[in-house]
Amino acid sequence: MKNWLLALLAFTSANVIHADEPLQTNPYARISADGKTAIATVSPHASGIAMDVVARGGNAVDAAIAAAFTLGVVDGHNSGIGGGCFILVRLADGRIFAIDGREMAPAAAQRDMFLADGKANPELSRTGALAVGIPGSVMALHKLQQLGGALKFRDLILPAANLAETGFPISVSLAERLSATSKKLAQFPASAAIFLDKDNQPLIANTQLQQKDLAATYRAIAEQGPAYFYKGDFAKKTASWMKQHGGIITQKDFANYQIKLREPVVSEFAGYTLYGFPPPSSGGTHVAQILNILEQFDLTKTTQAERYHLIAEAMKFAFADRAHWLGDGDFTKVPASLTDKRYAKIIAQKISLEKTTADINYGTPDVDIEALMNKHTTHIAAADMEGNWVAITSTVNTSFGSKVVIPGTGVVLNNQMDDFSAQVGAANAFGLVGSDANAVQGGKRPLSSMSPTLVFKNGVPVMTLGAAGGPTIISQVVQTLLYTLNDGMPAEEAMKQARIHQQWNPNLLFVEAAMPENVQQSLKQKGHELKIWARMGASQAIQLRDGKLVPVAEPRVISQNKGQ
Repeated sequence: MKNWLLALLAFTSANVIHADEPLQTNPYARISADGKTAIATVSPHASGIAMDVVARGGNAVDAAIAAAFTLGVVDGHNSGIGGGCFILVRLADGRIFAIDGREMAPAAAQRDMFLADGKANPELSRTGALAVGIPGSVMALHKLQQLGGALKFRDLILPAANLAETGFPISVSLAERLSATSKKLAQFPASAAIFLDKDNQPLIANTQLQQKDLAATYRAIAEQGPAYFYKGDFAKKTASWMKQHGGIITQKDFANYQIKLREPVVSEFAGYTLYGFPPPSSGGTHVAQILNILEQFDLTKTTQAERYHLIAEAMKFAFADRAHWLGDGDFTKVPASLTDKRYAKIIAQKISLEKTTADINYGTPDVDIEALMNKHTTHIAAADMEGNWVAITSTVNTSFGSKVVIPGTGVVLNNQMDDFSAQVGAANAFGLVGSDANAVQGGKRPLSSMSPTLVFKNGVPVMTLGAAGGPTIISQVVQTLLYTLNDGMPAEEAMKQARIHQQWNPNLLFVEAAMPENVQQSLKQKGHELKIWARMGASQAIQLRDGKLVPVAEPRVISQNKGQ
């Protein structure tokens, strides 16, 4: 828990600064010259390459894929081909797909593999060979291109490969992550060779970072497709390194990896239809659950403090359910009724406007009811006027994942195995606890908080959004949806609002410093124990407003990297 807090705080700056740049000049949130395609990411490089792809005849699907590969170059501490992703896409023909590219546990994984002397040893699941799950991003992005891309897969990878080879100036946020992670990176020579100097010191902001091995890997994937990654040299190199360093991943694990096409979680809120991602993501389920609970209250009649209080209480109940019920739906039965409004009404009746609810535990939704995190991970929002709407949340888990780069590949490998419950009640890197539903098992996908979301009005897509930031992903998406859909705020204003987060365990209300002092005091009077964060999360969205696409990138990220 302490390490997670330190990591998130290291990512923050002193205050939330409102980055009010016109769309024409905002390098993070871009729109094509004809106004027909929009993209929002955490990186000007990624958004710029996405727009270049559009200029060559690409659509929003192509733009999102190109951005994802580029982020693996410039934002590789958060995401990349060594990790996994969840993709929600609404294609121009109206079809909607949920592509599960979540990492899988290797076949030899077993439930007690991260225990030492009967207790969970977090170091085993967070750093080094055993922490790595089989990456899914390459196969998932390839599937997305097959479903809806206008350009060839190779043409979406090569611009990122060129950038990796020529290099780019390190951003402030990447420099901060390097500084915080350098000692762990130094344990792995191939990682140190890329991200540290000859004295094993972290590279600093504005240093030119070249990644020739990563460029070569990208070009091999461009020419050979996913087969290079899952059945070719990359899989062979990784399996060989794992065998030499105490890992359990084999070539067969790579060859057996498969993406899954899943049914989205569909819910209704404030007259809109929401499509979220199903298990092994907890995002779709609990975003819907929290909004369903809030819908039981007349928020127009609440004070600012009362509203934050209700949001926090709804989050508590949802995260308690998450800890008990959620896991890979292929291995455990997740009650569909967690998103049922009747269940939300039962929870709402337990919530008082005056004080916090004591002794919250998981609920008991009727399983027979008919179905109706700081800066780790990244989110890409893309849309075009043809009707392609894309939400991609991608991650290597914590900063630089396992810290492992397989020599000769340039690829940072994830530490997604930490998202399993190493032991019932044992917290992961984000302080989250889980049950047997999320226990380690070969071939299983660990539970996630990633929450890519598509919003529809009368069957027409009007918003794509998602966020980065561990479990705060759910909180961010909930708050953005609440402010835009319920309150009618433009997305850019919604993202500027002071954010809160409550995940049940620990029983703390995390609050951004930008929240007015009188509101903070009122929350304390209601029984909340506040933990102040300078800033929280990184959201991206595109909104259809007055017939125009409006891309919105996280103002907190823009202000952090200002001047670059």
